[in-house]
Amino acid sequence: MEVKKINLNNVLQKYFGFDTFKGDQKIIIENVLNGNDSFVLMPTGGGKSLTYQLPSLIMEGTAIVISPLIALMKNQVDSMRGYNEDDSIAHFMNSSLNKTQLKQVREDVRNGKTRLLYVAPESLTKEENAEFLKTVKISFFAIDEAHCISEWGHDFRPEYRKIRPVINEIGRAPIIALTATATPKVQHDILKNLEILDADIYKASFYRSNLYYEVRQKIKPEKQIIKFINQNRGKSGIIYCLSRKKVEELAEVLQVNDIKSLPYHAGMDSKTRSKHQDMFLMEDVDVIVATIAFGMGIDKPDVRFVIHYDIPKSLEGYYQETGRAGRDGGEGQCLTFYSYKDIQKLEKFMQGKPVAEQEIGKQLLLETVAYAETSLCRPKILLNYFGEKLKDECGNCDNCINPKKKFEGMEYMTMALDAIIILKQRYKGEHVANVLSGKASSAIKSFKHDELEIFGSGDYKDTKFWESVIRQALINYFLEKDIDNYGILKMTKKGKQFLKEPHSIELTEAHIYEDENEDDDMIKQGSGSGAGDEVLFKMLKGLRKDISKKLDVPPFVIFQDPSLEDMATRYPTDFDELTTIQGVGNGKAKKYGKEFVELIKEYVEENEIERPQDMIVKSVVKKSGLKVFIIQSIDRKVNLADIASSKGLSMGELIKEVEAIINSGTKINIDYYVEQTIDEEYVDEIYDYFFESESGSVINALEELGEEYFSEEEIRLVRIKFMSEMAN
Repeated sequence: MEVKKINLNNVLQKYFGFDTFKGDQKIIIENVLNGNDSFVLMPTGGGKSLTYQLPSLIMEGTAIVISPLIALMKNQVDSMRGYNEDDSIAHFMNSSLNKTQLKQVREDVRNGKTRLLYVAPESLTKEENAEFLKTVKISFFAIDEAHCISEWGHDFRPEYRKIRPVINEIGRAPIIALTATATPKVQHDILKNLEILDADIYKASFYRSNLYYEVRQKIKPEKQIIKFINQNRGKSGIIYCLSRKKVEELAEVLQVNDIKSLPYHAGMDSKTRSKHQDMFLMEDVDVIVATIAFGMGIDKPDVRFVIHYDIPKSLEGYYQETGRAGRDGGEGQCLTFYSYKDIQKLEKFMQGKPVAEQEIGKQLLLETVAYAETSLCRPKILLNYFGEKLKDECGNCDNCINPKKKFEGMEYMTMALDAIIILKQRYKGEHVANVLSGKASSAIKSFKHDELEIFGSGDYKDTKFWESVIRQALINYFLEKDIDNYGILKMTKKGKQFLKEPHSIELTEAHIYEDENEDDDMIKQGSGSGAGDEVLFKMLKGLRKDISKKLDVPPFVIFQDPSLEDMATRYPTDFDELTTIQGVGNGKAKKYGKEFVELIKEYVEENEIERPQDMIVKSVVKKSGLKVFIIQSIDRKVNLADIASSKGLSMGELIKEVEAIINSGTKINIDYYVEQTIDEEYVDEIYDYFFESESGSVINALEELGEEYFSEEEIRLVRIKFMSEMAN
């Protein structure tokens, strides 16, 4: 297949309604079309699915997608059918089908109607299915959630280890393996097991700028959660708890407080679990309270918040779970409650397990503690864990917005380590902190530690302060916890070296929450939708929900929130206008568009709304003489300085007038002036900045690009060029 002859952007627009690809999507798709093996490591919400969905529509034959969960397959098939008029375009083959349904699936595949066939690994290995697949043309194999192959992955599935032998039996075809999280060890295991060590590897950035990360002290968490949800009413959210009991309790508390929520955990029967999951996907409930059992089956793009009631066991799991927020690129708030007592509980659970397992668990927990207690930018810490570096602070986490205070800690660190040596490295952190602060607990009295010289030597600070110093000693690897007697503090070589040669060390004060009523500024307010017309947006959401119930598909399969927001801003009133809406291709417009267009048309007429596209036509009549003069002069390519001079304006005032013209929807071309006055590479750099920018702010651009390199005038001129070309 000659990929160069295919205009992938046109195919993307036709089937999926998008103008541009995200990240490496395009080159991955080209690699698949060229018949090469591929390994794709891309975070949740990065657009992995498109990298095999789009090639399947172009290539001859049927693409086989191996997926671990029935619920996930159903969501993917519903989504794919939503983009096309013919439902036979995508099918799944698993244990949920009866004989009649299975016969229909095979018939559609045989007749070449089905481009995507989702198969569970258990179904793939069945002899009758393998024999059937030998008889059809297979374009390629896609292995989704590929980390399930590895015993080192966090969702290991033994059936995944059998995939390669079955593929060999069915017949060789290109392979694309995809996962959202994989350490280098897991990645190698996947490539080795699938026998694609020569595959082209694509790694996307793990940074998602739309996610807000915050860690709060676990003080009356139920009260804080209810308050947070009430401030985000009507938005979808997931709350993770470590125990099934807490899931049930918290779901009940939320229900009593008029929050539409349901529990979900592995202890429930599968019918109830499926029902609760479907109610969440269909927007009958806003919040699911769950254990990590509620995971890979969720393909809901508009989850607006993920709350961790308990701190997770590992950063890998934490990243995966928080990644379920804001998959559509919209608002995503990730709130975590942290108490060191929870860490101690997790440590206790490790006792009695094999030493090697305890070692791994201890290291994972230490990384989680370091993340929870850090004063650094949280996305920086997370990205570092996956081997990626974030150049600048994110500006969108609690530590960036509300920085923790730092202080010189050499004296305190020395006192804490000395105390551990004096206590002969036989006690836990809490005990050492009590000795330093002079708190005579029963244990301290029984060991007569209240008679030691160091008892109360740090009584000018409280026990919590010394516990924090000890935890930061652990984070800095000055201390470690004994495996056999978990929790007992032991000095490391690094700690001993520090005591020999003490040096300056910066420690961090924890955020203090005296009372939940005083921490309102710590709650990140919901930003609402990005729709221009909130009333119409709500009406469109209501229509989407009604249609979704009628068709028995999740609402986001019909149109995602960004598409509805675009409709509520631009008011499309016919089929052609609807296909220009973000995320709406021809298939989706034909399949679902009629009722939406009718509702918008009726709404526009009833409320006598002037739509943006109508206003462009009318604006010529309404323009002031100055605006008409400016537009006509620019059309004749008159130097902007001459235009300003002839009307007695400063250059800044003229640029302001031009900005007002393009903001009203009129397209103008100042390329001739920009090319004369600004270097081409500078133009490209500013243009690229605005292409990636969320706010489009000139002030932010000056700060990011550097006032020493660019002037405000240059940035504003290129922004005018950008806005005229991209927005109008």
